[in-house]
Amino acid sequence: MELTRWWILGGVALLLVLGGTGVWWLNSRGAMASRYPIPGEEHHVVVEVLNGTTVGGLARTMTARLRRAGIDVVFFGDASENTHDSTSILIRRGDSSFVHLIRDAIGGGRVVMQPDERLLLDATVVLGLDVAPGGDLDP
Repeated sequence: MELTRWWILGGVALLLVLGGTGVWWLNSRGAMASRYPIPGEEHHVVVEVLNGTTVGGLARTMTARLRRAGIDVVFFGDASENTHDSTSILIRRGDSSFVHLIRDAIGGGRVVMQPDERLLLDATVVLGLDVAPGGDLDP
């Protein structure tokens, strides 16, 4: 009889340990998942950056600034014209509620509504001399 009681107590203790370990494991997995959101769960601002000046490296420099601000830059390069005195932020889809993020990151820009759903972008940033520091930015 005494031996049976020890077996029952040992079994209960084992179940408690295994159950506690399982709860801990599931809880830790849930915490890991919340730290790293799945892409697509929330909307990110998607832009392209075009250098509208003759200042070399300007699009690359502004791309780095925008990415540090949490903006998804999917392309950067030269605009078809390099004579832009002022920066333009062309809204391609949706509303313009995100524009302040872009303006804060690059230091300015005028907003122009120019929808083009085919581009799959929220905005196109055409950089002008107003955001270019003096000198060439190429390393």
